[in-house]
Amino acid sequence: MDLESFRRSPIGELVSIVIPAARPGLESTSYFAFVPTPLPDEPAIDMEAVDLASRAAMAVARLDQAMGQLPNPQLLLRPIIRREAVSTSALEGTYAPFDEVLEADFLEENQLSAPQREIQNFVRAVEESRLLLENRPISRNVISKLQQIIVRGTPGDTYQAGDIRQAQVFIGARSRDIAQARFVPPPPGQFYLEAGVYEWEKWVSSPKPMPIVLRMALAHYQFETLHPYNDGNGRLGRLIALMQLVEDGVLKMPSLNISPWLEARRDEYIDGLLEVSKTGDFNPWVKFFSRAVLEQAEDGIRAIAELIEFRDSTIEKLRHQNVRGSALQIVENLTGYPVIDVPTARRLTGKTFEAANQAVARLVEEGVLREITGRKMNRLFVCPGIMRIININTAY
Repeated sequence: MDLESFRRSPIGELVSIVIPAARPGLESTSYFAFVPTPLPDEPAIDMEAVDLASRAAMAVARLDQAMGQLPNPQLLLRPIIRREAVSTSALEGTYAPFDEVLEADFLEENQLSAPQREIQNFVRAVEESRLLLENRPISRNVISKLQQIIVRGTPGDTYQAGDIRQAQVFIGARSRDIAQARFVPPPPGQFYLEAGVYEWEKWVSSPKPMPIVLRMALAHYQFETLHPYNDGNGRLGRLIALMQLVEDGVLKMPSLNISPWLEARRDEYIDGLLEVSKTGDFNPWVKFFSRAVLEQAEDGIRAIAELIEFRDSTIEKLRHQNVRGSALQIVENLTGYPVIDVPTARRLTGKTFEAANQAVARLVEEGVLREITGRKMNRLFVCPGIMRIININTAY
């Protein structure tokens, strides 16, 4: 950690810490941790940053309106959440192809790979956050419940899951010692970490005369700097940003994919957070974060328009081929189920298994679906047209 830069920070201080010896016979380690001051109610933000944050907020509002054009927005929300889950996990070093994440919905828990389980955990956390926000504000209790879901069944699922950490952590390669860390967040305990989380919660829950995206950027910086939990902080912090948009009423549901943009600029993202702590200048970070929200909202609006066009044009082509009934019903639902099996098609259409199976077979014949398992039983089908729209990195 660049101690001199952090020592000069106008928005925090370095405090001495002692890392206990890993085992008897070894010496303890003395070092420093950075403790940020509470977020200001009136931060020094220039007009260019405020304007960009305002434009980003308006773009998110347009995204929400675009979602409202769909007859069933909940359908499209399924792949949106899973796309976010893939990228937010990749930012933490957990990788799985998007199609494998969609396929995971059809697997039993014990069939999931470790990356699929971690990504599915994030999906469940998003779904739980929607329920919690119906009658609770963003709070320590709420985010602790979500952190527990995010780490469930992973190495981070310890007895401290869902609790503010009780041990010192640092950001950097685990094979190196703390002196070589990129960043060392506040030490545990009431005086530093607990107090910091309390101030963060109070700031997030209090009304602020600033654009919602500006509030998101500042809250995200502070949360990541505090690093309140032993594991899952990055994924949880990005989920909180989406929750702020829903809680503020800008979005009716978490339909913004912010993590793919950040994943493509991972180094700039991490460095931007560190630079705030070193310099105390929030402006570059706010602009970076606002660009992420603005461009991803606009990308979401484009994708929705393309999905509507794909659905309508596909149905029209199928009708010209005298395709009727269950097959058209399946097409209408493919935005939510770009990977689908026959039992799901049966449930969506309300028809018999045989009728659903015949409808799926007809869609394969017409080139709308493609079978991807090569099996005779428990087959899965993908819609390449939709996959290309919602995930530009797909191989389909």
